[in-house]
Amino acid sequence: MKITGKFDVQMKPLESSFVGQNGITVSRMSIDKTFKGALSAHSQGEMISAVTETPGSAAYVAIEQVTGTLSGKSGSFVLQHAGRMDQGAAKLTLETVPDSATDELQGLRGTMQIRVEEGQHHYDFEYVLPEHNCRCY
Repeated sequence: MKITGKFDVQMKPLESSFVGQNGITVSRMSIDKTFKGALSAHSQGEMISAVTETPGSAAYVAIEQVTGTLSGKSGSFVLQHAGRMDQGAAKLTLETVPDSATDELQGLRGTMQIRVEEGQHHYDFEYVLPEHNCRCY
């Protein structure tokens, strides 16, 4: 199944447990999102990033827990982020954490893509749910 929608995100700086050295800027942020569309949910999480002195080269990792409904099924799940920019060439992976889904979403597996168009955040979420979670009529 593949769904598309929009989300709003607020990020706030958090205190980092260490300071980057040798030109590396390290930062830690809280994540607070509201998803709209077939994924109607709220998420919270944390991100840590490292930015180099080379323009366009950086990386981040994050964990966020999403709670709400996915195509009408209720529950929560965790997304793991891994993002990297290599002199402007971006690679971003968001995947569901195995066995993190609850309630009607148990067994959820999926990957999410994020797009920003004209200042609006969009998601494309491709996922599968085990047959035993299917509401077949």
